Amino acid sequence: MRIGIEAQRLFRPHKHGMDRVAQELIKNLQAIDTKNEYFIFVKPDEDTTAIRSTSNFKIVEIPGGPYPFWEQYKLPKVAKAYNCDILHCTSNTAPYFRQIPLITTLHDIIYMEGSLLKLLTNKASLYQKFGNLYRRFIVSKVVKNSKRLFTVSNFENENITNFFKLNSKDVQTVYNGVNETFSANINLNHISKVKVKYNLPEKFMLHIANKDPRKNTKKVLEAFNEFLKSTRSNYKLVVLGCKDADLKIMLNDLNASDLYDHIILTGYLSDEDLPIIYQLSEIFLFPSLREGFGIPIIEAMACGVPVITSNTSSMPEVAGEAAHLIDPNKTEEITKGMLKITTDENYKNLLIQRGYKRSKQFSWKNMASQVLKQYKQLHKEINT
Repeated sequence: MRIGIEAQRLFRPHKHGMDRVAQELIKNLQAIDTKNEYFIFVKPDEDTTAIRSTSNFKIVEIPGGPYPFWEQYKLPKVAKAYNCDILHCTSNTAPYFRQIPLITTLHDIIYMEGSLLKLLTNKASLYQKFGNLYRRFIVSKVVKNSKRLFTVSNFENENITNFFKLNSKDVQTVYNGVNETFSANINLNHISKVKVKYNLPEKFMLHIANKDPRKNTKKVLEAFNEFLKSTRSNYKLVVLGCKDADLKIMLNDLNASDLYDHIILTGYLSDEDLPIIYQLSEIFLFPSLREGFGIPIIEAMACGVPVITSNTSSMPEVAGEAAHLIDPNKTEEITKGMLKITTDENYKNLLIQRGYKRSKQFSWKNMASQVLKQYKQLHKEINT
């Protein structure tokens, strides 16, 4: 079987959720499948070490053009030239005109929800808005064209099934995993380097931000501000993925400019440094408004960090009973979670123990095994 996998952004230096899922899928398929031939279609970029060719995995660089042109014109043309039996598109979209039996991973359909006006006027970046507009245009056709649809949680499975009026058997839930580098094992030398590199304080909480409003960063800032006022503690808030200018705007909106001195911005973190930041944090704050899965939840748990996350969408499904669940729209609930974990050592340790066990239930190897099984089943159907 000749399998094409779209992983366009795999070589870009700053990878995000869907890129990492594609990377882990390919790495784990390389570990478990030495028989079938794979062609990994990527766009040339800086991080050529993200994945390497092996005897049955060929990296095919397809240069040129913006994402829609690359996906709609170049990708199907090259996949056809390599005589692929199946093309798996890993990041919510796929070629509009299907020339090869298609499998598509829909991580979520957030971009399909709400009005078009809302999509265009929210505070996401222009890049995010364009991407969501493109997905909104293309995904309905992709759903009809796909021989298999994967998604990453039962919540999102039901959401996709209802939205597109599909049968429940049309969508397969394939959970994400957590990389073994995310663990509670402490490397003292690496920890010292990371502390210096990012000027980390002794006690801090951690939050992963984004210009997308659903990451709920303003509520995190507001809740942390209330926490500091009520405790007068020396905690800091370390924030990933947020620019200084954006932080100042949010703090000004909250009338909380004094909070600026209690926040440390790290910028983008490397794969090597991120687990250490998790390990060093006292609490991981992930009160997102909406997620298809929420990989950082299980990454933090694997690193032995108590997690505060939302009681909405996929997050209770992923967290189970191993996180402190809150209503992400209520600042006071986030603050109360911070207070509970920082003052109740038994509760904090219980969350850590439960979280570590919970993280073990999610495996990239299991994910790759499930995907490979579907490749084989589809190939059998095509040739029957």
